[in-house]
Amino acid sequence: MLPSQVSVARIIWSRRPFRPPNLTGHPLGLRPFTQNSRLLLFSRPTSRPELPYLYNPSKLPQNPSPGLYLNQLPRFLTTERRQHLKQETKQFLKYLFYVHVGLVSLGLLVALISIEVYERKYQTPSEWTFKSRNIYRAARKIEEPGYSASGIVEWPDIDNNYTSLLSRLEDPDLDGKDLVLPRNDQERVWVFGLQKLGFTRKGLDVSVKSEAWRRGYYSALMGAARAAEHLDGWVFDRSRGMSCPREYMIGPSNPRPKPVPYGAAKPPLEENCDPASELPQTFYMKILTSTGFTSGQRLHAALAYGDFLDWKGLHESAEDMYNRGLDIAVTALPLGTTNVVDLRTGTINSDATYVSNNILQATNALAIHHARSGKLSHALPMFISNLRARKQLSLPYVPEPPEDEPSKVQRFLLFAKWLMVSPSYPPPPPTGDEAPVRSPRAICEESVTMAHIGEILFASSQDDTQPSLAKGFEKFQKQQSGLGWTRDAVDISESTLSSMDMDDLDARQTCADCLRSGMENWSTMVRKILKDQQKMAMPSEEQKLKTRSSRFWGGQKLEAAEHDEGRWGRELQFVNKRMDHVQGLLSKEEVIKKARSASIFGSRTIFS
Repeated sequence: MLPSQVSVARIIWSRRPFRPPNLTGHPLGLRPFTQNSRLLLFSRPTSRPELPYLYNPSKLPQNPSPGLYLNQLPRFLTTERRQHLKQETKQFLKYLFYVHVGLVSLGLLVALISIEVYERKYQTPSEWTFKSRNIYRAARKIEEPGYSASGIVEWPDIDNNYTSLLSRLEDPDLDGKDLVLPRNDQERVWVFGLQKLGFTRKGLDVSVKSEAWRRGYYSALMGAARAAEHLDGWVFDRSRGMSCPREYMIGPSNPRPKPVPYGAAKPPLEENCDPASELPQTFYMKILTSTGFTSGQRLHAALAYGDFLDWKGLHESAEDMYNRGLDIAVTALPLGTTNVVDLRTGTINSDATYVSNNILQATNALAIHHARSGKLSHALPMFISNLRARKQLSLPYVPEPPEDEPSKVQRFLLFAKWLMVSPSYPPPPPTGDEAPVRSPRAICEESVTMAHIGEILFASSQDDTQPSLAKGFEKFQKQQSGLGWTRDAVDISESTLSSMDMDDLDARQTCADCLRSGMENWSTMVRKILKDQQKMAMPSEEQKLKTRSSRFWGGQKLEAAEHDEGRWGRELQFVNKRMDHVQGLLSKEEVIKKARSASIFGSRTIFS
């Protein structure tokens, strides 16, 4: 067919907008079918198809010039590749944001769970601010012996937390609203190198606050007193922010400092040191002079302060503080109650009609003080009158009825309630002005008093250093009397501990301590008696001559001593076997105590 002779297109472009363009006047090279993006390159494509088996990659020269790589760069940064890189960058930033949000949320969740767990373990009053509650929980948490991996309790940190908490509780702008502060008693104190508003040193009127606030404030004061007792004799180095015992300090007041342990920091200089804490009496006297605390709280503070003074060797001051505690207990008795305690001797009258728990605790603490001071003649009548008053308790103990075993649905509902609802602040404990009931805890305290009586009787026999054989038997009778009291105390505490409720941790701890100390005293007494009997079985040369001159009387006594030696040897074997049994029982108590204290559900779990 002959070609067309018309050189001009028959149809105008503007009239045929949907017709494919005429490519006659715009020749292009062949489009390779191996790569779709070749049309987007800056360089003009070649007309040769690029097949894998036909493509021959170009080789770069040995020493390429920098411009060669710049010429090759546009071949890789194509439009599609740019879009792909932008999309990948957006995806990376998005996932990175999601990961950070997830990590922050997980950290907040762990922090909230930790706060909730420690709030259930160490409950704080709801009136306190969030920061004050956190400070109190942190102090109680650090005070636990098992908190640190090394087992060392950081008392400087505890003291810092408690003093910070007291500053907030007594600040009228924070947690101390409506408190009656003494005039001109606000002062600045240094605590770990930080200057802040210090706590007052005089008693406050906290009666306007709620019972929960007052109980939390009392707990903070007692915690600060405990920390101050452990930091007694410590100094704080301002230049390095460190605390250490005063015996390591270098200065004129300590001319012969003790060398620091290997690997420890350099000892501080005296010109850079301040006392590491307030004196313990600052906090104890603050409780005793404040208005709004119960008689039981004030009594516990007085007894704790007296115990600290005994430890310091200030026995006269300690006796004054114990007598002050006894006055607190006596003045809190109901109206019309008289002739309960003889304040001169500290003994409870046998015809007393009403004896409170505070009276029993105060007289027991005063008797222990006399025993520590060596005044056994004063301590023994007080212990005996205390035990008589405990035996005459008229109020019987009524145990709580056992709870029904919850079903699976009830357990699930209880667990859901536990998760959703925070427990309320525990109810107030007894003030101590009530007459105690004859509960298992009271029976354990009776066994403790019996152990004290046995120890005093046995110790009083050691003062009789008579060389004669007849008087040695009199001493032996006193030893047997003290040993009998100790045996009874061990039997009562062991039987009571075996039948006591698992949830009464304080009472179980009292019984366990009595059982442990009673067994130790029992073993020590038997060994001492056995040693004395061995001495009596082997008399001196002078005693042998006297024995030969009096065959009947002296020989009879020596035979009795040898017989008693065998008896006390068997007694010692029995004590050792029973000690093994008691050690197993006490180890179980330690396991129960750790399990109960570590449980976030409290003393009674909903799964038990």
